[in-house]
Order: sequence, then C-alpha cells, then structure tokens
Amino acid sequence: MRHGCKVNHLSRTHAHRVAMMSNMGTSLIMHKRIETTLAKAKELRKYVEPLINRAKEDSTQNRRVVFSYLHSKEAVNELFREVGPKVMNRPGGYTRILKTGIRKGDNSEMCIIELVDYNENMLKEAKTKKAKSTRRSRGGAKKSEETAPVAETLAAEEAKAE
Repeated sequence: MRHGCKVNHLSRTHAHRVAMMSNMGTSLIMHKRIETTLAKAKELRKYVEPLINRAKEDSTQNRRVVFSYLHSKEAVNELFREVGPKVMNRPGGYTRILKTGIRKGDNSEMCIIELVDYNENMLKEAKTKKAKSTRRSRGGAKKSEETAPVAETLAAEEAKAE
C-alpha cells in the first residue's frame, strides 16, 4: 500500500529509476529540451529543478552535490556556466512541460520537457506581444469612417458614368 508515498515508481526498481533520472537530467541540461512520456517528465521536473536551483550559486559544494546526482562533468559544467546565470533572477519553475499527444504504439501520453529560458520561439512572442487594451468600444466610429470613402468613390463613379 502506498500510504502517502509521493514518488511515482514508474514500474522500475530504485536503481533503475535513479539511473534513468540521472540520464534524463543530463540530456535535458545538455540539449535544453527532450521528448518523453508525461509521467517521466513530471518526475524529472522534481529531480532537475532543485539541481538548477543549486546552480545559481557556483561553489565547490554545490558542484559536488549536483555531480552526485548527474554523474556527468559536461552536464555539471553546462549547468553552472550557462543555465545557472541565465536563471539567476527566476524564483522557480525552471522547466516547462508541453503535451504533444499520444504515442501510437502503447497510447501513452507524450510531452516535451524543456528549460524555460531556452525556448526562443516563446521568448520572441513574449517580447512582441502588446499589452491588452482595457477600453471597450462597439466600433461604431470605425464603420462610419470606412463607409465614408466608399460612398465618395461611388458618387465619383456615378458622376463619371453620367
């Protein structure tokens, strides 16, 4: 019986689950985005976000702790050199999960998990998005302005025809 155990075991032994999370965390940090199942992504978020939070302060102890989870020097260097400084001002929520549909073979929900500050498409949209106007109007003035030139052109065409 579970009795409040909040860990999704993902039908794996403890050693397999720890190795899988380490590999997926390394891949996420190196590639900034990976495609996986929704259940694995939700568990990966709980695994990776505390590591990213430690990367905000570059100290020997933080590097050792992160290395004990990831087991990859390249991933640790990437995390502390690039990701950590980029998320320095963000209070949390370093990853984003985007659902992509279902897998054809076994009907499992698939998604993309990515680091929030590395999605260029969404960053461009956020910069170009205009603030919404709170003033509401029925648009009656716009119609009269549009119809006035049309009425003038119709009158001009009738005058030419006569």
